[in-house]
Amino acid sequence: MEAWKFAVLFFCAFLGGSSIFLVKSDKSKLLKLILSFSGAYLFGITVLHLIPDAYSGPDKWQIGVFILIGFLLQIFLEQFSEGVEHGHIHKHHDGHVFPFGIMISLCLHAFLEGMPLAKDQHNELIFGISLHHIPAAFALASILMQNHYKKGSIVFYLLIFAAMAPLGFYVSVGLSNGTIGGIDAYFNKIMGIVIGIFLHISTTILFESSADHKINTRKMVAVLLGIGVALIGFFAGNVH
Repeated sequence: MEAWKFAVLFFCAFLGGSSIFLVKSDKSKLLKLILSFSGAYLFGITVLHLIPDAYSGPDKWQIGVFILIGFLLQIFLEQFSEGVEHGHIHKHHDGHVFPFGIMISLCLHAFLEGMPLAKDQHNELIFGISLHHIPAAFALASILMQNHYKKGSIVFYLLIFAAMAPLGFYVSVGLSNGTIGGIDAYFNKIMGIVIGIFLHISTTILFESSADHKINTRKMVAVLLGIGVALIGFFAGNVH
């Protein structure tokens, strides 16, 4: 089970970023539709799966505080990442300058998202993280390409980013089985932080990516599909 989780987390991010080398024209409209689908799916699994699970433990009265911490943490990280988590591609980077703030905040963000995965078999969370890392990795690769990095260097940095969520997952495995610290009691709090991050990212994708906050027909279809897939997974997992 751990092997396929690693593969999905790693290759979705890596292949999503590597697809920059296949794009020969402006695909911003397609990227926005992918973002809308992933944002809606992320929001759906957060509400249907993650929030109820986080509030199921004995420390449930504290979870809201950690959700707020996660939400505020994402606001802080975006001061350095410039919204790359949302697939935003900024064109103001000139010259061969490495975007340290973007890279570090993206890696920290991905690492934190991978941490809660060991406690339960959150397959929906695996797919949610993987989906939203695709446009994030694409945006990162685009920024590096605009900064005139060679293909080999771009691939190298994509490998680092793609490894962060699996690394967070394996660290959480060590935490949950006691090989690193045996602090299983903190998992719901970590999940609360991830929920706050996901709520910020998903709602920002859904509302900020539309001109004048108006949703056209294509985006509405993408949003409904994302919510629909989340609902299918929810009902399929709860029908006995």
